[in-house]
Amino acid sequence: MSLILPLCAFLCGLLIAQIMDLATITLKKVLSSVLAKFFIPVVIVYNLVFYQAGSLSLIIFSFFVSIILFYLYKLLTQKPLEALCFSYVNMAWLGFPFAIALFGPSVSAPIVAIYIGGSIFGNIWAVTALSSEQESIWKLLNKVLKSPPIIAIIIALSCRMIGLQNYPNHVWIDLLYSCAKVGMSFSGMCILGIWLRRTKVYLDDFINSLYMAIYKIGCGIVICTLTYFWLPIPNIEHYIGVMFLLFCLPPAANIVALETYYHGTGDSAKMIASGTIVSCVIVLLYGVILHLF
Repeated sequence: MSLILPLCAFLCGLLIAQIMDLATITLKKVLSSVLAKFFIPVVIVYNLVFYQAGSLSLIIFSFFVSIILFYLYKLLTQKPLEALCFSYVNMAWLGFPFAIALFGPSVSAPIVAIYIGGSIFGNIWAVTALSSEQESIWKLLNKVLKSPPIIAIIIALSCRMIGLQNYPNHVWIDLLYSCAKVGMSFSGMCILGIWLRRTKVYLDDFINSLYMAIYKIGCGIVICTLTYFWLPIPNIEHYIGVMFLLFCLPPAANIVALETYYHGTGDSAKMIASGTIVSCVIVLLYGVILHLF
């Protein structure tokens, strides 16, 4: 079921772009704005307020690993958008079902923690990576501080300080969170479908995605090995497989929505499409290796 909604949203975007070409310009702007300003902040606030004990270390791990990956790739290519696609991965609608399929329902808590760290990174770094013009460090810092993810973090910390996490009855909050997750998945994949209707993916795109995936897996082997032996993360022996999955996933579908919101373009659509296909093969091989050993 977790794959049906994104697939329907993606097909919906393709269909809308086919039959209502002019209307898609407004639709892309509306969906990307709602995604960036409401759906993603709600998900961040909820997970930071109600996170499980021991998850903080995984949130920090995911956040700083994403930063490392971003600057490693940017150092090689000098292309901020490609670096964002390399470091901000699709944990929302691919990571969750893949992780549960490979490791079982017990990994839900660590997957949520890893998702939070990556989501905070992706939405903050998108402000600078997708900026349409060169700006001073102070202007960029001011823009980051006013970005929806940072505001969401401030709200979450305030909620924890007043003890909202201990409130016994928060059914309406759970409902809002569930709606935000659905909205985030639908809007991100719908925008991706709209862009891909007018985007051609070539063999070179798949080759580039394959090279990107191989480089990321190499980084994952090194980082996860060092983390396992040197960082005091609770229950890391149970989580290391899930942590490595982070390096097998494709670019987040939300990147094209954020690119639309901040930059007005959709160049990342073909990288997301080709990267998703390559990643599905890699995750399949990863699953085979896990079950063999």
